[in-house]
Amino acid sequence: MHLAYPAVLAALLFCTGLYGVLARRNAILVLMSVELMLNAVNLNLVAFDVWLRDTLHSGQALTLFTIAIAAAEIGIGLAIVLAVHRNRGSSAIDRLRDTAETDDAETARSTTNAEATS
Repeated sequence: MHLAYPAVLAALLFCTGLYGVLARRNAILVLMSVELMLNAVNLNLVAFDVWLRDTLHSGQALTLFTIAIAAAEIGIGLAIVLAVHRNRGSSAIDRLRDTAETDDAETARSTTNAEATS
């Protein structure tokens, strides 16, 4: 098999994932797009490992390491998204940026709490 076929497929997967990261507003869809990009990298690693006929199969070993890192990233990412969704009611990235607390809001809240308790 030629190297061009998996390389073109990996490039298409990576570009699709990159578009998803840049264009999506939902945090879960952004995480899925990052997974697409990592799978494109894994496909390239395995394709070049087979093409170079590496006796140590370092491309496949690195692919297993990348899969483990991606699984941990998804686990932590989904936990963060769920915590944000519980606190704010939305996982939309644009709304999260707009509703970020600043120092001014924190000082106003602390003075309001101090007045309410006294």
